[in-house]
Parts: sequence; structure tokens; C-alpha cells
Amino acid sequence: MQPGPIGAGGHLRRRSAHRRCDTVPGPARGTGPGRPSSPGEPVLQAVTFDFWDTLFVDDSDEEERARRGLGTKAEARRRLLGEALLAQAPELAAAEGSEADIDTAWAAANAWARARWKRDAHTPTVSARLLRTWSALGLRPGRGFCDLVDAIEAMEADPSPRPVPGAREVLEELGRDYRIGIVSDAIVSPGRTLRRILERHGLLDCFDHSVFSDEIGFSKPHRAVFDAAAEGLGVPVSAIAHVGDREANDVAGPQAVGARAVLFTGVVDRGSADTRADLVCSELSELPRLLADLDRRLAASPGSTP
Repeated sequence: MQPGPIGAGGHLRRRSAHRRCDTVPGPARGTGPGRPSSPGEPVLQAVTFDFWDTLFVDDSDEEERARRGLGTKAEARRRLLGEALLAQAPELAAAEGSEADIDTAWAAANAWARARWKRDAHTPTVSARLLRTWSALGLRPGRGFCDLVDAIEAMEADPSPRPVPGAREVLEELGRDYRIGIVSDAIVSPGRTLRRILERHGLLDCFDHSVFSDEIGFSKPHRAVFDAAAEGLGVPVSAIAHVGDREANDVAGPQAVGARAVLFTGVVDRGSADTRADLVCSELSELPRLLADLDRRLAASPGSTP
């Protein structure tokens, strides 16, 4: 399977002809980007999905890791980090308190990355976290640094997390009527690893376009993320329904740019009682029906069309 061309920001643009869930390539339902719907015509032209706890269950790979005797991902990352540091600076092994210093430096780097994600809508790369760790220890990256980055970034590809039940069937069904995309933050695993996970489970070809935060430079809820998705899918942003599990990122974010929002609670319910989402979906299998109902309501409402 050959990848599609790389779009602006480095995100992958899938070729529609390769999608197993497409019946006819091209803009959804023939509406085309920028063309307003007539009264009674469908409003929604595309559906985008968050990755974690929407399409795949976060940390569901830990059970398989335990079965293989691999330890948790956090333990494995710390072990790889220690090995790389000691290989570069053997004197650390003899220094009193060096393990605690490494723990402190790594924890501080991860806290910094999380703060940037929450405060600045930016997800620092694994390389950036490790550079801060090295700097805190008074070191500069040496031989083996890039291998460490690659090992940490690829860790979730094998063993991989499990898909949410019914994901493939729902993507195929929705792909008959809508353009399909992914809009996801990449906290540790970058977009290329998340695509490997999708491919491993036979889901990659179900998507027309993907936007991952490490590739575009912004994370949800920044408007650039949803604008990039609209551009890549070839639809107005107001014709998108985004599906995700976090109120701030997956509901407030898309709604702020005029898209519709679906709060998915099938893995974790992070506040459906107080959500401002257009829809709440607790089972992926219900999503096509819910979106069809929403589309009919939007088509019947004056001023709701793109």
C-alpha cells in the first residue's frame, strides 16, 4: 500500500481511490468545498475522529506488555533513558544520587511537555523532552540519542493498543456518505507511529486525511488543527462533525471554529452531564444514526448550512 502525498504541515493525505470504505471518490455527497447546501440538503460532509479513547483504547497495550514481561511503557522508557545516559556518560553510574537526578530531570521534562500541551496547544516531541533531560544533567546528546528517540516513539506500535469495538464497521459505513479524517494530539507516539497502529489493524485506508499535532505544530483545541483538517478533506470547516472524548479539545475546540462536536463516552465519560456537545455517543455503532439525525435537524434549521 502506497501512502498518499504529503500535505501542508507534513500531514498525510490519503488517496480516496485507496479507501476500502469509499464507493465513489470525491467530495462527500457531491456538495463540494464551499458550496452551500440548499434547504433540506445534507449539511455535514465530513467526520473527523480523535485517536485515543475514541478509536483506540488508551493504555490497552499494557495488558499485552505484561503478558510478554516487558514492563509498563513508563518503566520501559525510563530503562531506555538510563541505559542511553550511562552509555554516553559512564561516570553517572558511580555518582551518588545519579538515579534520583535522572528521575528528577525526566519528570521535569515530562511536566514541561504536559504544561505546553495544556497551556499553549502544543505537544513537544520526545526529542524535545530528552534534550531538556540531557541539559538538566549537564550533558549534550551523543551517540545513541536518535536511537533512543526512535525506540520511545515507536513503543506503542508493538504491542499496539486495541481498537474500540466496532471501529472498522462504523468507519466503513460513514465512509459511504462522508469524508473521513483523524484530528489527534500526539503526546508521546508521533503521527507516523499512530499510522502504523492504524495500518496494523486494517484501518488506515478508511481515512481521507489525518492531522497530528506533532506534524502541524499545534494541538487541539487550536483552530489551526481544524482548519487543516477542513483543507485536507476539501470541505468547509462548518461541514465537519468531530468526534472525541475531551470537552475542551474535542467539543469546545471544533465548535469555536464552526464545526459540530460529538462527545464520545464509550471508553471514558469525562463529563457528559455538563457537555455542550451537539451529540453524546456512548457506542460507536450508534454514531451513523446519530449523525444522520443531526444532519436532518441541521438541514431543516435556517442558517445552519455551511
